[in-house]
Amino acid sequence: MQRVGTAIQRVTDIMGEIASASNEQSRGIEQVNQAISQMDEVTQQNAALVEEAAAAAGSMEDQAKQLTAAVDVFRTGRTFAIEATIRAPQTAKPTIGNKRRTSTRALKSSAAPRKAAVVDTADGDWSTF
Repeated sequence: MQRVGTAIQRVTDIMGEIASASNEQSRGIEQVNQAISQMDEVTQQNAALVEEAAAAAGSMEDQAKQLTAAVDVFRTGRTFAIEATIRAPQTAKPTIGNKRRTSTRALKSSAAPRKAAVVDTADGDWSTF
C-alpha cells in the first residue's frame, strides 16, 4: 500500500508540474498575442501614413505643375532692350603676369552710359506703354 501511496503522490506531483508549465506557456502565448496585436496596429498606422504621404506628394506635384504654368506666362523667350542697356559691359581683367595697369578713371570713362527710361507724364494714355 505504501507503494501505491508513493505512486499516487508522484503522479500528483507530475500533474502539478504539467499544470504549472501549461500556465506558464499560456502566459507566454498571451504575451506573444499582445505583441502581434501591437505590431499589427503600428503596421496599420504606418500604412495610413504612407497613404497620406502619397496623397501629399500627388498634391504637391499638381501644385508644382500649376505653378510652372503660372510662371510660364512670364517667359516670353525674348530679351528686352532694357536688359541690354542696364548691364554694364564686361571689361578685360589684366592677367597676373601683365605689368601694365589701367587706371580706374580710364575704366569708368570707357563704360557705356546707361540709358534712362523715358516717361511721358503729360499724356495719361498708357496704351502706348
